Amino acid sequence: MHLAIVGNIGAGKTTLTEKLARHLNFEPQFEAVDNNPYLEDFYSDMKRWAFNLQIFFLNSRFRHIVDLQSRGINMIQDRTIYEDAYIFAENLYDMGLMSARDFENYSNIFQSIVHYIKPPDLLIYLRASVPTLVNNIQKRGRDYESAIRLDYLSKLNEKYEKWIGNYKEGKLLILDKDNLDFASNPEDLGKIIGKIEAEMFGLF
Repeated sequence: MHLAIVGNIGAGKTTLTEKLARHLNFEPQFEAVDNNPYLEDFYSDMKRWAFNLQIFFLNSRFRHIVDLQSRGINMIQDRTIYEDAYIFAENLYDMGLMSARDFENYSNIFQSIVHYIKPPDLLIYLRASVPTLVNNIQKRGRDYESAIRLDYLSKLNEKYEKWIGNYKEGKLLILDKDNLDFASNPEDLGKIIGKIEAEMFGLF
């Protein structure tokens, strides 16, 4: 069984991944932010480093998910390879931070490799407004995230809504993060677990 949690920067993906992994006894898989050699440079100069950053993410995430799927484990994944293409790369292109040539090259690579992986059995989308995202980003205090612009978060939200609205790869569960505090409210976490188990096991 493969669950995946998707959502904007600061939506709470990592926190929910940790809590669900403990409850369901699934193996958590986290985004390797600390090992990305381009991330800090990217936030300092997005136009210069956008293509490098996205290719690094695409390659590392593809290799990771192929390895995981070959092991046949029950896992819950923090962010997916689909977000790299449909959210972040496309948004960088729209904002003029990735050239048409680089974006076409990137998109062709993505389309070539995505057929080699299976989509998640359940995709969980954490929908969150920009104020909620900013609050969460400030709470965790990562230095390289302090320069993220509000318009950047807003554009990413628009991309997520577009992608989720057209998502047909498998089961989908949308959670409203603005009205859920699964980090500190056990009742909210219980509601989420109930919804996930209903999707996974057909419990109504």
